[in-house]
Amino acid sequence: MPQEHRLILKHVDQPGYTPNLDSYLRHGGYDVLRKALSLPPKTTADGRTLSGPEQLRQEVTLSGLRGRGGAGFSCGLKWSFIDHRSGRPVYLIGNADESEPGTFKDKQILYKDPHQLIEGMILSCYANNVHLAYLYIRGEFVEGARLLNRALADARAQGFLGKNVLGSGYDLEIHVHRGAGAYICGEETGLIESLEGKRPYPRIKPPYFPAVLGLYLCPTIVNNVETLCAVKHIVAMGGAEYAKLGAPNNTGTRIVSLSGQVKRPGYYEIEIGKVTLGQLLFDPAFGGGMREGRKLKAVIPGGASAKVFKAGERFKLQRRNLDGATTTTEVELLDLPYDFDSLNQAGSMSGSGAIIVLDDSADLVRALANIAEFYAHESCGQCTPCREGALWISKVLRRMTHGGGRKQDADYLLHIARNLQGRTVCAFGEACAWPVLSFVTKFKEEFETRGAADEAKDHRPAGRAAEPRSAASPHR
Repeated sequence: MPQEHRLILKHVDQPGYTPNLDSYLRHGGYDVLRKALSLPPKTTADGRTLSGPEQLRQEVTLSGLRGRGGAGFSCGLKWSFIDHRSGRPVYLIGNADESEPGTFKDKQILYKDPHQLIEGMILSCYANNVHLAYLYIRGEFVEGARLLNRALADARAQGFLGKNVLGSGYDLEIHVHRGAGAYICGEETGLIESLEGKRPYPRIKPPYFPAVLGLYLCPTIVNNVETLCAVKHIVAMGGAEYAKLGAPNNTGTRIVSLSGQVKRPGYYEIEIGKVTLGQLLFDPAFGGGMREGRKLKAVIPGGASAKVFKAGERFKLQRRNLDGATTTTEVELLDLPYDFDSLNQAGSMSGSGAIIVLDDSADLVRALANIAEFYAHESCGQCTPCREGALWISKVLRRMTHGGGRKQDADYLLHIARNLQGRTVCAFGEACAWPVLSFVTKFKEEFETRGAADEAKDHRPAGRAAEPRSAASPHR
């Protein structure tokens, strides 16, 4: 039977466990930091001498840790891009701007175990010679920001932050910066622009890769909250031991946010790749299945921007064997391992780890309209295809949900979305386009039936799919 594997959430929700420093210390808090700060230089087999920070970076690389914020990029590789000999200060930013619809994993850490995040952040800063770091938290997390500021003050008072951390000679300061509720600030360069006090327009890459030209045009690391927490456990158990958790190239644990039309929505920490999508939805230890009398219709596996899966879909997955050979296996949707690579091969992504479940009572036209309205509202407006296309899609879907649909609207929506993806500075264009492309392609009959019914109802001529200029914007 599949079960949770609580590593980051080990103490969260335990009776008597609180977000304050005393509770954290009673459960071994900051012991890993003490261990890391006291690491002596180490001589490798090839004669090189590694400092303590270099050893920490090596362990993170060895662990195979991939970012938990959305892209799933190698954390060790991201850290390796930093030029520590440039003479410029290196900054680290903890991305707590959890704004992907359906995601509520980082909130559990921020509200229930903030010192774990702080310890992981201090370790990451020490490993990368960072002396000034920021926690960028979404504006709606008012209580979370209060808890973080209190936790930082308590850590500072006990010598875990500030000058000469625990007598090691290492100096570090961390500040909390509250955002203003903008989804685009989840994109790392948009976040950096916001942190600098500017409008959060994502930067063009190249040349503005954060590792080279980040905060104040200095080398910068941006890591997700859950990723930073994982660093603490990697240092504690060693990179090789951590890599034994999960599956090859999908190591460690991951916190999944499960919502929608299941019996037991909530957050669950699992070994990556050791639990299938079907188990997460139907096993009593997780989602517990659909509501009584209902059947699965669709599932979004990685937040609202991920491409939707249709119940009953089958996928061909490639697996590399120990001898290096590649084999292809066909799996049904519910047997799909929940990991980065399997979901990518199936045509979607694990994204932020947010699974949104839709049963056969769901109106998919209305569901997509809700998603599209969110993205139209959250577009920063820098790129014309996104600024115009996101609103255009939302207006068409709003018309469809208000009795003004056309049968041709399905193809019309696909046309707009195809002209939106791949034509923007950041990945917001794809975030807006992918739900449309997947929903309409996989459930096209439902969209065409809705449009045809509206046409028949008021005898409008078929084929006129264009949005009238007088149509009301959903944002007015």
